[in-house]
Amino acid sequence: MNQARNVIRYVNAAHVIDHMFMLIFPAAVLGMTQAFGLDYAGLIGLSLGGFIAFGACSLPAGWLGDHWSRRQMMLLFFFGIGGASILTGLSNSPSMLVIGLTLMGIFAAIYHPVGTAMLVAYAQNRGREIGINGMWGNLGVAFSALITGLLVAQFGWRSAFILPGSVAILLGVGFALQVRDEPAPARAHVPLKGKGGQQISMFLVFGVLALATATGGVVFNATTMTYPKLFQERLHELFTSPQTLGVVVSLAYAFGAVAQLLIGRVLHRFSLKWPFIILTLLQAPLLLAMADSQGWGLIVLGAAFMFVVFGQVTVNDAMVANFVAPQWQSRIFALRYCLSFGASATAIPLIALVEPRQGLSGLYLVLAGVAALTFAAALAFPRTPAEAAVGQSA
Repeated sequence: MNQARNVIRYVNAAHVIDHMFMLIFPAAVLGMTQAFGLDYAGLIGLSLGGFIAFGACSLPAGWLGDHWSRRQMMLLFFFGIGGASILTGLSNSPSMLVIGLTLMGIFAAIYHPVGTAMLVAYAQNRGREIGINGMWGNLGVAFSALITGLLVAQFGWRSAFILPGSVAILLGVGFALQVRDEPAPARAHVPLKGKGGQQISMFLVFGVLALATATGGVVFNATTMTYPKLFQERLHELFTSPQTLGVVVSLAYAFGAVAQLLIGRVLHRFSLKWPFIILTLLQAPLLLAMADSQGWGLIVLGAAFMFVVFGQVTVNDAMVANFVAPQWQSRIFALRYCLSFGASATAIPLIALVEPRQGLSGLYLVLAGVAALTFAAALAFPRTPAEAAVGQSA
């Protein structure tokens, strides 16, 4: 029988890889324009296929996780994304780059429906473990800017794909040797009721989740993809070297890791509704403020925004963990992430359309409007008991 902690360690490592690898290209693209003869907008558009695959392939990945084997799917994730990253690093034409980035998106799609379901199955305290897992995923976002900046500066852009790809394959070998294929641990499912004991409309719950997932996906992807360029444009007088700029961007992302760790603990003790409302309420004002901020003010606002947007991801995952029976979780997580990453793929043409005409200021004003819709969804979410209270009554 697998040790729960060992399985969770590999799932957390996979979350680092998943988010880091999908953001290597946006961080490395600033050093790739000469190699491919394209400007920023033209080059960033080559990643569209990867982000579409990131969303669309979540559905078959979740189905295979439930019907075939979560362990085998995670093996496919480690070896597939590692190989695809190495292939991308070896690209010598835009078409080969598109193929490599699309393959990275296909294999990256495996993690969220399968890995998150595996995490929930082995976790004793779901809120805390989802928060910790989210923290590691956010560190993957932070590492993408930091490690990519260092590798591009020291060894060239190809190393930013090839070296991490090799690490992913090595982790896959460790996972294959240490994690056995076995049925998920049995866990009783307690249907949640409203604060007053009334039945909760699943149509309302999943309607709110769908809207928050779609709008949140666009905002999340557009900001995480444009932070390196935003900081480069607005902080060039403070930080001149790419390495220093990568560290600053990574520190901003790291506040999201802190948020997910804290929110995971909050969700164990309080209703999902209040963290959901607070985190989404702050998003639009922060985006509006970032649209015209410069210098140190931008760093503070950027870090605060990462805190609220990544905190919301933890809330969304907790919705599925709390409302869905274990045998359905891979498929429902797949639907959630298919919608999230499918919607987030629209961030690519949105950036390509708005940034050349209105700059990043115009883009962030548009994103503020999208974030307001996420807040509207949070207001409609029903008030439920805390996870700890449900566990005590089960």
